[in-house]
Amino acid sequence: MDATTLDQLTITLDPSSQAMLAGAIIIMMFAIALGLKPDHFSFLKTHRRLFWGGLAAQLIGLPLMTIGLAAVLSLPPSIALGMIVVAACPGGNVSNFMTYAARGDTAYSVSLTAGSSLVAALWTPAAILFWSGLYGPTADLLETIEFNRTVFIAQTTLMLAAPLALGMVAAHFKPHAAEKVRGFLALFGAGVLAFVILRGVTDFFPLLAAGWALILIPVALHNGAAFALGAGAGRILRANDAQRRSLTFEVGIQNAGLAVVLLLSQLQGLGGAAAIAAAWGVWHFFSGGAMIALFRFFDRQKRGVS
Repeated sequence: MDATTLDQLTITLDPSSQAMLAGAIIIMMFAIALGLKPDHFSFLKTHRRLFWGGLAAQLIGLPLMTIGLAAVLSLPPSIALGMIVVAACPGGNVSNFMTYAARGDTAYSVSLTAGSSLVAALWTPAAILFWSGLYGPTADLLETIEFNRTVFIAQTTLMLAAPLALGMVAAHFKPHAAEKVRGFLALFGAGVLAFVILRGVTDFFPLLAAGWALILIPVALHNGAAFALGAGAGRILRANDAQRRSLTFEVGIQNAGLAVVLLLSQLQGLGGAAAIAAAWGVWHFFSGGAMIALFRFFDRQKRGVS
């Protein structure tokens, strides 16, 4: 498969699958909100520079770096769009687990995840359009599809903001009940999401497999650059070693599942872009595991020296 074929590939979903996609992300956002607690934002009070600097690295630095990478590599429109949508999405809870496994500052990681999740409801839809417009090929691609920007922003904001707000209200008034159902809802939403994505992509697997190099190489480069950006931002912010590890994972691990949902349900199922987002979601488990092993190796070396 060449780049032109990948750009023209469209993954279409029937109405029931589209409804299930929307339902899955609503459930997942509601579950995230059920777990948000005031102490998750403790870094906003005690380490404002680290909190706002970390969010800036994720919400502004990552998309900006993505545009630069797309321009340097002269990436095809659909590939670049997939990377931009991933970069515009908030971090996921996976980053918290990886931070813990890598002996990073878990409290800092949770604070950044909570902050980016709250901001995402209003930021992500507009950010996707803004950053896509800065790279000529993706701007042209969005012009070629039947795509109403106002409707996109309104629908996506409602899909993200409404369950987030309801979840926070529920967690405030019924904290014990919220804690009991949060895990189940998160797993249920993720399961529905995985089912619909697998069903939608299966028919296109032969084509996508033929273009694996066009998909995997940009994903690996993008993810590696995101890790480097997070680590570099930590040094600029004068964070300690554990906090730098947290920021490395917060910038390097994004909510690729949300990116896939937006591409399939709101952006006409652009196949190349959706393939990038789906590949991101798989790849970052391997790359994140490698980063954890690397940090653990450094720790062993330090203990050996001392």
